[in-house]
Amino acid sequence: MQIPKRLILCIVTGTLCVFSSQVLAGQLDLILNGRSYHIDADYDWNESNYGLGFEYQFDSNSRWIWSVTGNAFLDSQSDMSYMAGGGLKRRLFASQHPAGFYFDAGLVAFLMARADINDYRPFPGVLPAFSFGTKHVGINLTYLPEKAVREFAGARMLDPNISGVFFVQFRFRLPQLSGK
Repeated sequence: MQIPKRLILCIVTGTLCVFSSQVLAGQLDLILNGRSYHIDADYDWNESNYGLGFEYQFDSNSRWIWSVTGNAFLDSQSDMSYMAGGGLKRRLFASQHPAGFYFDAGLVAFLMARADINDYRPFPGVLPAFSFGTKHVGINLTYLPEKAVREFAGARMLDPNISGVFFVQFRFRLPQLSGK
């Protein structure tokens, strides 16, 4: 049985309209990549990880928050790195104050491209992620555990004492582009 092209067009158009209305109801943030801290490091790593990106949080009526993110920044070797992915965080605290204080915790899965790992061939990763702030500004924290530093990033070759890395990003809501 052949499905009429008009029916397919109507289904696709309707699906896109529903999806786009949900997407436009979310929140778009500008991400300013900031600093990192290399725990117990002896090597002189770049801890000024400046760069730009975005994070889009889909509208949700639950405490679970889905997001997509992408950014470019100076990595620990002072080379440009690129990341794109998605996350799922749980809203652990949300105030009723007009400023909208919150605290979220979850995971971010991503593809990253770095000069020092496979010469910019993308590789996958999953890291814990924490966010806190208000409805207008916030901070993202991520932690790269010692095992990932040692086995995946190969940082132990340069710095045998390094035992993890914290990353900090600053979030700024873009109200004219987001639905809230």
